[in-house]
Amino acid sequence: MIAEQQVKKGGRVERTLVRVLQVLMLVIFALGVYYGNSGVFVNAGVGLLVTFLPGLLRRRYDFTMDVGIVLWISVAMFLHAFGTLPLPGLDFLSAYKAVWWWDHMTHALSSSLVAGAAYAVTRALMEHTEYINMPPRFMFVYLLTFVMAFGVMWELLEFYIGVVSQLLGADEVLTQYGLDDTVLDLMYNTLGGLLVAIFGTAHLTGISDELRGRLEGQSANR
Repeated sequence: MIAEQQVKKGGRVERTLVRVLQVLMLVIFALGVYYGNSGVFVNAGVGLLVTFLPGLLRRRYDFTMDVGIVLWISVAMFLHAFGTLPLPGLDFLSAYKAVWWWDHMTHALSSSLVAGAAYAVTRALMEHTEYINMPPRFMFVYLLTFVMAFGVMWELLEFYIGVVSQLLGADEVLTQYGLDDTVLDLMYNTLGGLLVAIFGTAHLTGISDELRGRLEGQSANR
């Protein structure tokens, strides 16, 4: 009984933290609009929308995510949005530009989300069909390869968005800081995927079970 109350209390704390992060991202979005900084309000707006996706999935499709995973998503989105905001304590530079490790931290967090999503979907498919089977070692390699490939595509996206922004004379929504930074980004992307592959998969079984249930339900209705 005590353990159950502690779990419920922990869930309330995590939900409160998610709401606080959403409010802070809304403030960052408003500041970006007020100062006409598209890099700030676009990143904050997209991040805020992403944090509402779990609630939308629950209402529209009855797909429930663990509140700890929702908090994980919200922290990653908030840190990215906050990193684009020019701050007086940093001589009105953003954390991305003034704090050397900020970009690496957010890349590791974002890649961990990508690895988590890849694991949850793949595990659900494995349990749903006999045609997909990945032993633990192969799953480990698969997650790292998936994250690295996604990281390369993201770096290409950053590069081309930067080129288009320069051609249009607009603020950069995503910024690349050179080849050395790209290599470091890919290293930290791999680190995020590695952490999920080693430690995080146990926390993603709930999402996998939800997805598997959906797949089985659709198969039964055919």
